[in-house]
Amino acid sequence: MKFLFTLIGLVFILEGLPYLTFPEAMQRWLRQLMEMRPGQLRVVGLFAVGLGLLICYVTLRSSLFN
Repeated sequence: MKFLFTLIGLVFILEGLPYLTFPEAMQRWLRQLMEMRPGQLRVVGLFAVGLGLLICYVTLRSSLFN
C-alpha cells in the first residue's frame, strides 16, 4: 500500500507541474482539447494507455533497471 500511495503522489506531482509552471500554455492547450472530436481524444487516450503499459512491461520484465 505504501508503494501504491507513493505512485499516486508522484502522479499528482507530475500532473500538477505543467499547471504550476506554464498556466497560460495549459489554458491554451485545454482549449484545443475542447475543440477535438471525441474519437480523436479516444485515440490519444488509447495511445497513452498503450505507451504506459509498454513502459511498465519493459520495466518489470527487463534487466535494464536492475
